[in-house]
Amino acid sequence: MDSEPARDIRPNPKRSLVFVVTEDWFFASHFLPMARAAVGMGLAVAVVTRVRAHRAVIEATGARVVPLEADRASLNPMAAGYAAGQLAGILKALNADIVHCIALRSILVGGTAAAMAGIPARVYALTGLGLVGARDDRIGRAARLGLKALIRGPLASGRTRFLFENPDDALALGLDPSEQAVTVLGGAGVDCGSFAPQPLPAMPPLKVAVVARMLWSKGIDVAVEATRLARSRGAPVELALFGVPDPSNRRSIDEATLRAWSRDGVAWHGLASDVSAVWAQHQVACLPSRGGEGLPRTLLEAGACGRALVTTNVPGCRSLVRDGIEGLLVPPGDVPMLAEALVRLSGDPALVARLGAAARVRIEAGGFTEAAVTDRVCAVWRDLLDA
Repeated sequence: MDSEPARDIRPNPKRSLVFVVTEDWFFASHFLPMARAAVGMGLAVAVVTRVRAHRAVIEATGARVVPLEADRASLNPMAAGYAAGQLAGILKALNADIVHCIALRSILVGGTAAAMAGIPARVYALTGLGLVGARDDRIGRAARLGLKALIRGPLASGRTRFLFENPDDALALGLDPSEQAVTVLGGAGVDCGSFAPQPLPAMPPLKVAVVARMLWSKGIDVAVEATRLARSRGAPVELALFGVPDPSNRRSIDEATLRAWSRDGVAWHGLASDVSAVWAQHQVACLPSRGGEGLPRTLLEAGACGRALVTTNVPGCRSLVRDGIEGLLVPPGDVPMLAEALVRLSGDPALVARLGAAARVRIEAGGFTEAAVTDRVCAVWRDLLDA
């Protein structure tokens, strides 16, 4: 584990906001508008992260990038403790006024570092609970209790604020979504200018796309099996998978499996370089997640493009999609129910169009835009700076 030496980090005389996030690609794909907004507020902004290929795009916002190597897949407490010690030195060198930690591991490491550095103004942004939230067995319940004890106990201060992407995650950690310290956001928000409705492709066939990391937890296998089942019933359904495996995630699907699935109406295309172009070529967005989501960006983008949304009745997904209004909700892991939803849509172009139009309205009016989300986060930072 290696980091930029703290002695090389010269503090800025401005008030300082430091984002802590495990991966530069995650910050680049979701949180650049927040960095721009913080710079626009006159703050000195730094992003502490594992640097791979996205340093330049982050720095283009006006933020500094400070490398910190930390394996997000590792559960080794000694490694996490070492990373927290390194990070505490960086936070002190940057004279951080606010530490904004994004996602669960960054909250655990960054919250510990902020406590070590004596920085009470902390923002903990939960982007989903992952397996901790998805598991409903004894292990999952115990993990949530332990997480609740940490985040509300030694990692909290009187000036800690919590950001959630759905109310269920707040409740799972024993926090009331209406509390002053809690803000429920519309995910990371979506730019409705970049993701705009385009004419729907003609039906048949029903063209369905999954745009996501290729993980078992995303239910990619469920989408494949449901498509095959729908087609066996004579429904003209085609499924396109856009995304790549994530080697640092234990739930990643290997390429050999994805290639083996690519037959009989199913095709894996790899990474999508232009997501809006994907939605221009498909009528339906599918994400059969098994749970643990915050608020999936893929659903926000597809909804902004006016596409019908088919997803599961799990936290995050159901915060955006109301069954029969913006899309259809099915139980997680339920292949027959997902197949039934696809069969239904394949025979009803008017329903597909109506759901897609409602999804666009939901995004624009429901607080799911980048502007709406950024405004709410800026209000949290101002509150902390004025305290």
